Amino acid sequence: MTDERAYWLGFSLVPRIGPARFDLLRAHFSSLCSAWQASATALRGAGLPKDAVELLLYHRQRLDLQEEMQRLEHEGVQMLTLDDSGYPSLLKSIELPPPVLYVRGELTPADEFAVAVVGTRHATVYGRDITRRLAGALAENGVTIVSGLALGIDATAHQAALDAGGRTIAVQGCGLDRVYPARHHALARAITASGALVSTYPLGTKVDAVNFPPRNRIISGLSLGVVIVEAGERSGALITLNYALDQGRETFAVPGNILSRASFGTNRAVQRGEAKLITTVQDILQELNLTMITEQHAVREHVPDSPAEALVLDCLTVEPLSIDDIVRQTQLPTAVVSSTLLVLELKGAARRADHASYVLTR
Repeated sequence: MTDERAYWLGFSLVPRIGPARFDLLRAHFSSLCSAWQASATALRGAGLPKDAVELLLYHRQRLDLQEEMQRLEHEGVQMLTLDDSGYPSLLKSIELPPPVLYVRGELTPADEFAVAVVGTRHATVYGRDITRRLAGALAENGVTIVSGLALGIDATAHQAALDAGGRTIAVQGCGLDRVYPARHHALARAITASGALVSTYPLGTKVDAVNFPPRNRIISGLSLGVVIVEAGERSGALITLNYALDQGRETFAVPGNILSRASFGTNRAVQRGEAKLITTVQDILQELNLTMITEQHAVREHVPDSPAEALVLDCLTVEPLSIDDIVRQTQLPTAVVSSTLLVLELKGAARRADHASYVLTR
């Protein structure tokens, strides 16, 4: 009998079965096993178009799912599904999260405090220096650095996190049985030892330009906020910025020389109000409520969730809510609400919007 997890893998190996169509199949069939074995008529009834059905029928006849599972094990790659407790909570919160995430290395609860640092492949001396300063300082403050392993700003951000003794996650636009660019093999090994390489693409997926915009969606999805250091007018980093805006993430940009092509995109993002101008790491830490990250880690480890926390969290949204409104909605005493909000602040789950109102931060 084939393990149910193998069917998650199976569907990820079939072209044109993305998150939306995967959701259709899960909603229509009693199990992924049933969906995998369904007839063409049943698959069309689930909402799959004809071409997707034909591809699914073609690939499932040729795939040995147990063999594919063994291949993952042989490569040392872990598969996380949406149903797994280790699946990143930040990524799970975005619209249509990827059903399967491939991981080489380890994702930990500490990675809930993550910030993406991205930018152009054609970084200037200024851009590299600022990236080292910001990414290094963030890592020293317990923040996981997320980026795309590309040349330029991305690689500098990963290396700065490693040099600071911190964690870093690299999101690839290909299968984890290869590294792109090839010159970053040593960097990829170091990242695996102090974080993780991740991809939504199965083993064997070659490097292809069409894979990189979706990969940028994962970079922002894994992060509380996105920092653009340098980006030209058509830089892929701006795609990451747009995904971050769509996902409700905080967005930041480092101001650059107005005559430098490498800064045209970042300066324009600030000008348009798409990203907050930052000059120091404290700008990022304060905006993301990460100035007390050590305390937040400690509280998450030692203070269990309570019914009061659940009630208060259920009330909070991204719109400010006053303490009086929370008391009214939860029917909890004011003192209990106040103390619970303090704990949630330390956990990084809520933050003060003004002197008497709070918002959800995750």
